[in-house]
Amino acid sequence: MRAQGHEMDIVHLLRATTVELGLHSARFAQRNGMHPTDVRALIALMDARRAGEGMTAGRLGAALGLNSAGTTGLLDRLERAGHVRRVRDADDRRRVVIEVDERAVELGWSFFGPLIDRATELLQGYDERQLAAIRGFLEGVREAATTTP
Repeated sequence: MRAQGHEMDIVHLLRATTVELGLHSARFAQRNGMHPTDVRALIALMDARRAGEGMTAGRLGAALGLNSAGTTGLLDRLERAGHVRRVRDADDRRRVVIEVDERAVELGWSFFGPLIDRATELLQGYDERQLAAIRGFLEGVREAATTTP
């Protein structure tokens, strides 16, 4: 039996939010002459940087579901546009990591900043217990999306 009620209302709202966020990202890509995969790549690179992890081409390709040739094409395109650079890893000179150029970060903030600011304003209206519930729900949905065929 399919779920109904308040839970389904929230699931539908999450789906609608996901669609709108995807459209917002697509507008950014279009306005900046980028492919939507370019935007996903930049997000993955910035997430890795925030986590203090180096991102190799292979790891990026795996995260995006791209083969080696597709990953190389993507990185060549982003590098030509000045959004990323390939650099030798400081700890292992044999390894090449991909870094996001600060101009790309600034470009992203100029477009996504107002949305991020609005989201953080909304979250400031919740107490710690509510924030934990929101975090738990989003982490659970994300986990389900990554493990459900």
